[in-house]
Amino acid sequence: MDHVSLSLDAPPEVASAGVGVHGVSTAHEVFRLPDLWQLHLYNYSGALSVGGAVHPIRPGHVSLVPPDTEVHFHYRGRSEHLYAHLRLTDTGVAHRVPVMQDAAAEGALLAHLLRHAVTAVPLSPARACAEVWTVLWHVAQLTGSDRGGRQHPVVAVAQAYIEERLADPLTVPEIARTAGVSHTHLTRLFRAETGHTVVAHIRHRRLERARHLLLASTLPIPAVAAAVGIADLQAFNKACRRELGAGPRAVRDAGAAVSQS
Repeated sequence: MDHVSLSLDAPPEVASAGVGVHGVSTAHEVFRLPDLWQLHLYNYSGALSVGGAVHPIRPGHVSLVPPDTEVHFHYRGRSEHLYAHLRLTDTGVAHRVPVMQDAAAEGALLAHLLRHAVTAVPLSPARACAEVWTVLWHVAQLTGSDRGGRQHPVVAVAQAYIEERLADPLTVPEIARTAGVSHTHLTRLFRAETGHTVVAHIRHRRLERARHLLLASTLPIPAVAAAVGIADLQAFNKACRRELGAGPRAVRDAGAAVSQS
């Protein structure tokens, strides 16, 4: 077994989380969890055998094993790992994830989140589930994972950069430099992934944020415009009409009428 398929549309139910200590009395263990997924973040070297496939274990590696799967662990002396045993729903988008991955630069973050989950289990199970859910999303998106419908890494970097700077002036060459590609390459990748140009995506995201602020806040319309990077009110009115189908005042009034009905 090299890959597993899991859905992350709903939070997991964490049955247990802790620090596993093995390899003290035996160098080889065989077991399975009939009803639970196993999530491990390792701090030792050894080997994991699952379904005939052998996966080397190294510090900073993370593994996911589905329920009712026999696992063989081979230790080299005292071996510690952070673990979570959990249940997942099988509905929603499926993510194809390697059984074993090197968490690399994400390792410290995953360890931090899992340690929070460990301490939360007896006090706040809901928080433990939230921490482990975040870990699972990171694991599903580690470099080397099957993309499973996720964006091209360059497009993901570009979109994250855009999302964090919607209030600032943005140019395609600037975004391309941040993503580490040429203007032309970013444009081609962006259209292939999203069906839209970079400029169209920026405009759409600005107006979606503007819609939210118009409907959910009492910010004055000039402040909303500035908050989404369109300080010129005439340009903001025009953009609202094109993207939202009405001017900003009409959008706000329509939202207020719906909430009062």
